[in-house]
Amino acid sequence: MKICGIDEAGRGPVIGPLVICGVLINEKQESTLKKLGVKDSKLLTPKQREQIAAELKKFMKFKIEIVSPQEIDECIMGETSNLNWLEADKTIKIIEALKPGKAIIDCPSPICKKYTEYIHERLEKKIPLKGEHKADVKYLVVGAASIIAKTTRDAEIEKIKSKVGVDFGSGYMADERTKMFLERYWNKYPEVFRHSWAPFKKLAGLKTQKKLGEF
Repeated sequence: MKICGIDEAGRGPVIGPLVICGVLINEKQESTLKKLGVKDSKLLTPKQREQIAAELKKFMKFKIEIVSPQEIDECIMGETSNLNWLEADKTIKIIEALKPGKAIIDCPSPICKKYTEYIHERLEKKIPLKGEHKADVKYLVVGAASIIAKTTRDAEIEKIKSKVGVDFGSGYMADERTKMFLERYWNKYPEVFRHSWAPFKKLAGLKTQKKLGEF
């Protein structure tokens, strides 16, 4: 049976896209994933991730969805959706493209059952689904998806850095370089930020209030 593993990278940062990846393997290929050293991408060094991702792409079919900051903002600021359901909709596209016999999903929602049911109800072809927290740790096929998702997002971040000419770090607010970049360039490069994120809204709001007070 063909199994699809699905995971994402970049759900929380204020800069750059969310990347969701699905990989497709035959059950017998799990031993190959183990030999390659596949595990949750967070447990690997950047160099290890790059090396393993390159090997995975040689023999695995995979599908990537890159969700821009603008699409995330439209979702978050809308009245009928949230990031969980946006991610679920992208997951549906991945499953329907790969056509697996079953799929295992690293669940972003606190309620795995509801999230999995949402996806199952909207699939054209119904297949068994398993949605779990920390699935990237528990299942090699999901770990493989996490590696490709992470290396893809890292590549997207490097493209942004090249474009703006500034090394802003990881894009997460816990990173001091990211915080400094946001404070200095929020208005110069608005397209790289998630405007619906609290740090951007707070900063943009403060700056707007200051300008209004100057009149």
